[in-house]
Amino acid sequence: MEAIKDTFTKSKKKKVKAVHQKVKVFRVHDPKMAVLMWGVTHSVSQLSHVPQQVMLLKDDFKAYSKIKIDNHFYNKEHMPGHFKFKEYMPLVFRNLRERFAIDEKLYAASFLIQPQLSKAQGNSGAKFLLTTDKRFYIKTLQSVEVEMMHHIMPSYHRYIVESHSDTLLPQYLGMYRTTLDNKEYYYLVVRSVFSCKKKVQKKYDLKGSRIDREAKDSEKDKESVTFKDNDFTKENARIFIGAEQKEKFKDRLTKDVNFLSGLNIMDYSLLVGIHDTEHVDSSEPEDEQDGEGPDGGTTGDESGDGLEEPASPTTDGETSAATPETLAARRQRYSRTESVSSSDGYESEYFALPSSDESLHSVYYMGIIDVLTYYGATKKAAHAAKTVKHGAGAEISTVKPHLYATRFLEFMDSVME
Repeated sequence: MEAIKDTFTKSKKKKVKAVHQKVKVFRVHDPKMAVLMWGVTHSVSQLSHVPQQVMLLKDDFKAYSKIKIDNHFYNKEHMPGHFKFKEYMPLVFRNLRERFAIDEKLYAASFLIQPQLSKAQGNSGAKFLLTTDKRFYIKTLQSVEVEMMHHIMPSYHRYIVESHSDTLLPQYLGMYRTTLDNKEYYYLVVRSVFSCKKKVQKKYDLKGSRIDREAKDSEKDKESVTFKDNDFTKENARIFIGAEQKEKFKDRLTKDVNFLSGLNIMDYSLLVGIHDTEHVDSSEPEDEQDGEGPDGGTTGDESGDGLEEPASPTTDGETSAATPETLAARRQRYSRTESVSSSDGYESEYFALPSSDESLHSVYYMGIIDVLTYYGATKKAAHAAKTVKHGAGAEISTVKPHLYATRFLEFMDSVME
């Protein structure tokens, strides 16, 4: 165990010096994303040399790996020459990725092309990015949310183990901090609820509350709109999954909600995406070998600009930093690895349930999102203010966790058949 700890504490002391070697740099429009992408692939590479543990220890939930890069040979327009990268709880998140059947090489490969900014935005101002293979969301965090993640992670991991990963909770896969120009940025990687292959034609964010739970009129005509509870009710919408699937889904949902309530968490949602199986528009990911990057430029191995970078910033210690290899070469290598859930069948898609009504030609994608809201002093004050404004009987979203859980489950039961 001591050797494992040394692996992650040693990187704090690394003093990196540049070794200039001509290698093509991978192209990223946003320097912040370049650092994150490099950091994730570096981390996966480093972790591949660390033996798997039989069980995690308490200290693993406090551990981190950290590296500082000072390399004047980088072209700062594409890859900054000075930055820091930190991964929180690396062994814990690697264990979670394994439990969620996510291959390490595929995970790293998802960060070889710049993630695209999603049109979705959190209430706290958080931004969401989606990897180009559409498998993972990257959420920007505030430092207080990083603290919250540290607080819930031991319980979350234990719950995932005990439930054998059979859960609708968000699948947390990695948490990182990057430092660039003396500014810190925090990121959380989560598995997407929706399919990476099938297009979702309609989305709902359901909480079981009524106050301020309607999509804005200015957004309703947009393809990216996410409808809410009042929209769902006005449409007399229902989720048709059949009696047997409903009972299984309710059982899983109830266990998850009770877990969140036990952590004093509320204000979460059930995200529902509906795919029309007869819809001709497919959202199959573009071929990553030949497709366009998110900034409109081509990806892969380009030539003609003379842009070069050092192959590897190396250290004075025994361990060298991971090489930021040529993007095209890495992508070609990783693309040979098949996902454990790569078949076209819906049964292989984690959050998918086919409609019990064959005439609807629908597949539902459903998962719980936004589970980092703790019912503390701030939410208690918000509850009091909203109660005064809307009345004691109003169905506001800010209520005590056990009341929120009860109302949430009752609403979901009422809309499923």
